[in-house]
Amino acid sequence: MEMSQQDEKLRLEHEAARVFMRLYQQRFGQKMQHIWHNQPAKPDVSCYLNQVRLDLEIAHLYGSEVEAMAILGRVLSNQTLLALQQLTELPAEERMMSALHRIISQKANKSYESERVWLVIRNANPRWNCVDIERHREALQIPAVHPFEQIWLVGDWHGDSGILPLYPTALRNTFGDN
Repeated sequence: MEMSQQDEKLRLEHEAARVFMRLYQQRFGQKMQHIWHNQPAKPDVSCYLNQVRLDLEIAHLYGSEVEAMAILGRVLSNQTLLALQQLTELPAEERMMSALHRIISQKANKSYESERVWLVIRNANPRWNCVDIERHREALQIPAVHPFEQIWLVGDWHGDSGILPLYPTALRNTFGDN
């Protein structure tokens, strides 16, 4: 039975939340538990961090819609294949930072029925990891107004390269090596 796009989206969000929560808990020794999905007016996933509710808005960093289709194993048309080929001609870090800015800007315009929201971005592009993003992190522009208490990046699909704080700056500056 083929999974609907909505079911797949929920599965991907749930997996991303689990990966982030595991890595955060390992890194800081703070218990994150009991996740569940929310309706659209709320962030995607809710959990408890040290027994205090925390909502997570989940996003995936692919680089482009075309790369997302390839990474997710979608059937690629000739037009999509051509677009993928053209993308590889752009510098990878330019695509990476552009995609990251696009995600953060889009999410910054949303409003949520929640007191505490963190944005968690899971990098799904196998060409990038935490080290690549950290190298260019200072160039990242966070919108002045957004609903997020913190913004985090899971460096790769399974979290093997760790997590990286993107906002607030104070957290970025105190966060040592993964």
